[in-house]
Amino acid sequence: MTGAQGDGGQKPLAGLKVVELGTLIAGPFCTRIMGEFGAEVIKVESPDGGDPLRKWRKLYEGTSLWWAVQGRNKKSVTANLKHPEGREFVRQLIAGADILVENFRPGVLEKLGLSWEALKADNPGLVMVRLSGFGQTGPYKDQPGFGAVGESMGGLRYITGFPDRPPVRTGISIGDSIAALWGAIGALMALRHREVNGGAGQVVDVALYEAVFAMMESMVPEFDVFGFVRERTGNIMPGITPSSTHTTRDGKHVTIGANGDAIFRRFMRAIGRADLADDSALADNAGRDARRDEIYALIDSWAAEHDEAEVLTILAAAEVPSSRVYSAVDMFADPQFIARQMFESASLPDGKEFRIPGIVPKLSETPGSTEWLGAALGAHTDEVLGSLGYSPESIVTLRAVGAV
Repeated sequence: MTGAQGDGGQKPLAGLKVVELGTLIAGPFCTRIMGEFGAEVIKVESPDGGDPLRKWRKLYEGTSLWWAVQGRNKKSVTANLKHPEGREFVRQLIAGADILVENFRPGVLEKLGLSWEALKADNPGLVMVRLSGFGQTGPYKDQPGFGAVGESMGGLRYITGFPDRPPVRTGISIGDSIAALWGAIGALMALRHREVNGGAGQVVDVALYEAVFAMMESMVPEFDVFGFVRERTGNIMPGITPSSTHTTRDGKHVTIGANGDAIFRRFMRAIGRADLADDSALADNAGRDARRDEIYALIDSWAAEHDEAEVLTILAAAEVPSSRVYSAVDMFADPQFIARQMFESASLPDGKEFRIPGIVPKLSETPGSTEWLGAALGAHTDEVLGSLGYSPESIVTLRAVGAV
């Protein structure tokens, strides 16, 4: 793999053991981050096919290319949680872990005898990250809730799109990914608490709708103080002008963020409107936002008279923040992506080389790396069972009775 540590130093989460009882996006993305930075992540999957994400989106020789990335650096073990010996295996695994990440519907683990109270009795220092649609409490806790529901309830969908059309979604499961990030942050805060305040673990309760809701900027105070309900505004940034996406003569799309006072003046001069650069009524954001329709109309008109390359050249020379709207094609050819090593080279099981996303964030002394891609289902079951003291004969028996 490329993108590994250049100095061979220890990764920041080395020595931590993480057990993942999760499928699809929120839980597995949370643990993926931990695994990229050195934690030993043991992913527990059902023997009957494992994580459904293994079969999601584009498949290569029967396995999702997404799985190669989402499962990287994780050990895959199988356990049948409906079988008592399968549950006992998982209980022992969690008893030796620092972090458990799960994204079952609330109540499922309790029914399996793997409640927080039971797990804490075995492992008082355990940090248990619980990702669910609505959280572990409240009247909605038992309802199923995917990222799309969290995005809708959390406020994101309502403001996304154009005012004359129904709400739209982003092109990815952003609600799940945001929840995963909060889960990882919460786990690290809980570990810090454990380190300095007596060694006790705790539950990190992340609801998908709350994870999205937490990103909604000034929505709450604006509504509470002014009764203002933020609506869909298309590509503009409401209340901050100018910041939008404009179509060029050759049919490309360029995002321009010229909402700083000095930046706006440079922008107007660059497009031949020194009169607006010097207009005292447009010297601050409030004045510009009051005339947003006029400003956006003139930017639209200017962009439509130039090809994308010329637009970007003019704006770069004027130091106006701008960008083409990148597709994967643009990313693969872009010198910034390449210089920052945002693509790593890897190999599929048949030897075919391909590229995977680089690791974020970049730590100067203890960077993350890709050690291996998403493993075959159950590839590490025998190894992990053996580390818990199971003999080869007992492992054969567990497999024969359907426990693993």
